[in-house]
Amino acid sequence: MPAFTAAELAQRLQGRVLGDPSVTLTGFAPADAAGPGDLTWAETPKHLARAEASAAAAILVAGEVTSRKTLICVPNARVAFARILPWFYPEPEFPPGIHPTAVVATSARVDPTAHIGPLCVVAERAQIGPRAVLMAGDYVGEACQVGADTRLFPGVTLYAGTQVGCRVRLHAGVVVGADGFGYVLDGGEHRKVPQVGHVIIEDDVELGANVTVDRGALGATVIGRGTKVDNLVQIAHNVVIGQHCLLVSQAGIAGSTRLGNYVTVAGQAGLVGHIQVGDRAVIGAQSGVTNHVPAGQVWLGSPARPAAQAKRLYALLDRLPEMARRLAALEKELAALKAASKPAEPAAS
Repeated sequence: MPAFTAAELAQRLQGRVLGDPSVTLTGFAPADAAGPGDLTWAETPKHLARAEASAAAAILVAGEVTSRKTLICVPNARVAFARILPWFYPEPEFPPGIHPTAVVATSARVDPTAHIGPLCVVAERAQIGPRAVLMAGDYVGEACQVGADTRLFPGVTLYAGTQVGCRVRLHAGVVVGADGFGYVLDGGEHRKVPQVGHVIIEDDVELGANVTVDRGALGATVIGRGTKVDNLVQIAHNVVIGQHCLLVSQAGIAGSTRLGNYVTVAGQAGLVGHIQVGDRAVIGAQSGVTNHVPAGQVWLGSPARPAAQAKRLYALLDRLPEMARRLAALEKELAALKAASKPAEPAAS
């Protein structure tokens, strides 16, 4: 494992050291598991107290605080944490070349610096860019493009015509370019609408395990630059997702819906087709979105609506049992009042 001094890390992070700059750091660990030689981190005073009580050799902190341990002070500890981890735990390197069990079509173009792992298939006219990595069992279909420094983890499938940009990460089980779910009722049967489009995945996208992205019926399904998609998300045909969006696990986006830039879709949310979600909008967990969402708004619930309105409805929903009891009591009182005010029947002569 690599080792760094506190001074070296601070220089890389454009931070500064309080304490011993020569202390050697050989790992990164949470406070409750840190040992001698480890760096840990703290965002709050509570975290700092735990870190100081640990065996860690140094603490990564935001700003400047007082501690008996060596501190590496940075503007944002969470960002620094994300930057440091790859230095201590670098990803495995893959040697250039094509494994003997891989099948590569004669018309495919594979950069000499790319790695094609065991049992991979690269179909006719596919292009694999510089330093791209295909791990075991990947399938790259006809006329696909895979950009530089992109990694396909084991068992990824790219259907024909898929375009994948640079520095993209597709985790195990991802399927890109399968047919969209398109049928029309014809004579009592569901006739398939041919899906003849493709998928474009722009640079710096990451798709989690078992994400599915359908090809366009006509034209392209697009995932914009820098977007990150969690495991088990479904993206339907002709969806266009903007740049730097976040889609959390088990979300589903129906056909031809468009998301702006920096949109967040939380877990298990569902969006119907042919709607638009504006830039920096947030869709809450388990929301069912059936209408356009303006830019910058937070929507919740099913059917989803603006957060303030949804929260008022939730508050009323919690009061419904009490309101039902009060209504029943009022109806009983009203019935008694009506009975008391009813004229007496005249006496028989």
